Amino acid sequence: MVDRVPWMAPVDYEIMLFFDEHAIQVSPRVLAANIEYDRQYVSKRCRILSESGLLEAVDTGLYQLTETGEEYLEGELDVSELGTSE
Repeated sequence: MVDRVPWMAPVDYEIMLFFDEHAIQVSPRVLAANIEYDRQYVSKRCRILSESGLLEAVDTGLYQLTETGEEYLEGELDVSELGTSE
């Protein structure tokens, strides 16, 4: 179980879990189609997660989970180490 981060939206967990289950690089459009959220909202949240170090923008419009993101999902990261992104 992971500790809740106050600035995170419910979709952020869905985004990170998708990347945890699928070790691939995807665009917000593909991600949104797979988790059934609005593409623009998913794109915004991916940018925020990237700024926080949980996702990485690996190419124009493509994201993947970082080691920090993996540690967070495994409950091995102190959430106080994550900066607020909003």
